[in-house]
Amino acid sequence: MLRFRPTTFRIIQHIKCVANLSDASNHGDTTYMEIPVYNIEKPQSLENRKARLHYQSRKRGMLENDLLLSTFAKKYLDSFTEQQTMMYDRLINSPSNDWDLFYWIVEKQPTPKEFDNEVMDLLKKHARNEDRVALAQPPLY
Repeated sequence: MLRFRPTTFRIIQHIKCVANLSDASNHGDTTYMEIPVYNIEKPQSLENRKARLHYQSRKRGMLENDLLLSTFAKKYLDSFTEQQTMMYDRLINSPSNDWDLFYWIVEKQPTPKEFDNEVMDLLKKHARNEDRVALAQPPLY
């Protein structure tokens, strides 16, 4: 039997109650919650977008992507044009599964056409690590 802290149990009950208040015919199974999609087109200055992308590249929730994306962002992101920055933003924020992103970067799965661009090519080259440099997350600013 699973054991929950009392506060965790109350939160789960609250989520189920809120789900039951909405129209159940639209949601079907209320135990599944969709991850909200980040609005990439949200107006943002280039400087703020790059700062956010530096943070998001470092905090992926998956060590493999943390290492690859944070070192990539440290090396290339500040020199990106606005168009390249938007490509990178779409790349790391559109796929709902970080494992898909990882497999595309290390070329274990084919990259979908919508993400196959110059930034992805640069990221794949970075992941190959042809200079055999030991990767470590860069320090926070």
